[in-house]
Amino acid sequence: MKEACGVVGIVAPGRSVAHLCYDALYALQHRGQESAGMATFQNEQITVVKDNGLVSHVFAETTLRALAGSLVIGHTRYSTSGSANWTAAQPVFRSAGASGFALAHNGNLTNTTQLAEGVGIEYTTMLSDSDLVAELLAREVNVGATLDDALGVVLAKVEGAFSMVILEANRVHAVRDPYGFRPLCLGRLGTADAPEGWMVASESPALDVVGATFVREISPGEMVTITKDGVTSRQLLEPAVGKQKLCIFEFVYFARPDAYLMGHQVHTTRRRMGELLASQSTVAADLVMGVPDSGIPAAEGYAKASGIPFGYGLVKNRYIGRTFIAPDQGTRAASVRRKFNPLRENIEGQRLVVVDDSIVRGTTTKALVTMLRDAGAKEVHFRISSPPFISPCYYGIDTPNRDELLAANNSIEEMNAFIGSDSLEYITLANLRSAIQLDGECCDACLTGSYPAPIPVTIGAVGSRW
Repeated sequence: MKEACGVVGIVAPGRSVAHLCYDALYALQHRGQESAGMATFQNEQITVVKDNGLVSHVFAETTLRALAGSLVIGHTRYSTSGSANWTAAQPVFRSAGASGFALAHNGNLTNTTQLAEGVGIEYTTMLSDSDLVAELLAREVNVGATLDDALGVVLAKVEGAFSMVILEANRVHAVRDPYGFRPLCLGRLGTADAPEGWMVASESPALDVVGATFVREISPGEMVTITKDGVTSRQLLEPAVGKQKLCIFEFVYFARPDAYLMGHQVHTTRRRMGELLASQSTVAADLVMGVPDSGIPAAEGYAKASGIPFGYGLVKNRYIGRTFIAPDQGTRAASVRRKFNPLRENIEGQRLVVVDDSIVRGTTTKALVTMLRDAGAKEVHFRISSPPFISPCYYGIDTPNRDELLAANNSIEEMNAFIGSDSLEYITLANLRSAIQLDGECCDACLTGSYPAPIPVTIGAVGSRW
C-alpha cells in the first residue's frame, strides 16, 4: 500500500524555517514520494515552491535560502484523490484575503462531488480534494469571513479523513478531522521556559530531527493556531461519537518505527504483533526473517516468542519505490526483483518463517516466495502481522477495489496455494488490538468492512480514486 501524505507547519521567529521544514519533510518522506512542497510567509506575501519528486530533488540549498520568513508549511504527497502530476502537488494556494493562504492536506475526503455540486463546481475540474477545500475556503473569505471562521464553516461540511496545515499572514493553523483518522502532533522548539517556536507534524520523528520537543497529539476536531506569540487551541469541530479512530495501519505499516502514536512507540507494538502471532500456532522452522522494513520488528518478536533464531534473508534496495504503484502485475513482480535480493547463504536448505505486514493483491508475496525458493529455501511459511485485508479504504490509503483484494475473495487455503507458500497464517484482530494496546480507538474498516464514517456511494475502479 502507498503511505498517507506527510504535513509540517512551523513558526520560529529568527530561524530559517525553510531549512527546518526541509529536515522535517525528509523525516516524513516515507509517507509520500510523488511530490513535495513548501509555502513561506514574509513581507505580507506567501511564496510556494513545489514539484514532483523526493524532497531532496525539489529543494536545493539556493531554493531554501530564497524561501525566507519565519512561518512555513510543508507537504510530501502521494495521490489518493486527483491527479499525480506536478499541478496537483501541495501546498495549494489561493489569493483570497489580504495575503492569500496556502493549504496542505493528509487524508482523503469522501463527499467531494456533493461539496462541489453544492456551490456549482464540477469536481472533475479540480486538481484534488485539497484543491476543492481551498476553493471553498477562498469563497468564504472573499465574502468577508476570516480564515478561522471559513475553516469552521467549510470543514463542518466535509466528510472523510483530514489532517491539515494552513498558512496565512502571520499564522499557521493545524486541524484534524473529528475521527482523528490521520496522525498530527504538536512540538516546541527551545525550552518550556524559553520557547523559540512551535511546530506541527504528521509524526513525532519530524520533531526529533529539528530538535523540537514533543508536546502532545492534536485531538480529533481540534484546531491549533501558531503565531510568533505562541499557541492557541479551539475545538473547531465536534469530535465523533465514541473513541478516536486513528488508522490501525499507522501501527502496522505506515508510521516510522520510532514514531509515537497515542502514547505507544510503533516499533514496540510491531514486536508485540510478532510475539502474539507466534503464540497462535507453532511451526517447525530453522530461521525467522522479516520482509524489510516494516516486517522486521514483527519478525524479531516472532523469533523471541517461538524460540526460532532470527536472521536476515532479504536485502532491500533503498532506491526502489513502492511495488504497489506499478501499472500491472507483471511489472509489479519485476519491481520486487529489483527491490529485494535474497541472502542465499542464509536461506539455502533452511525452513523459513517469513513475516510481513500485509497482503493486498498477493502479487508481491507470490514473487517473494518464488525468489526464496529459487535461492534454495527448503520450506517457506508466511506469517502476516495484520488480519486479512478484505475491504478498500476511503480515508487516505490508496487501495484496490474489493475485487482485487486477495483476502476478500479467497480462503486462507486458496491464498496459500496462490502465493506458493507451505503455510500461511494471519494475526487475529483480537491479537492485533492487544499488541497495539488500544481497543476500539483505531479504524480497522479495511480488516472488518465496518466503516466509522460515510464512504462514497458510487465507487470507481480503484478504492480511493474516483
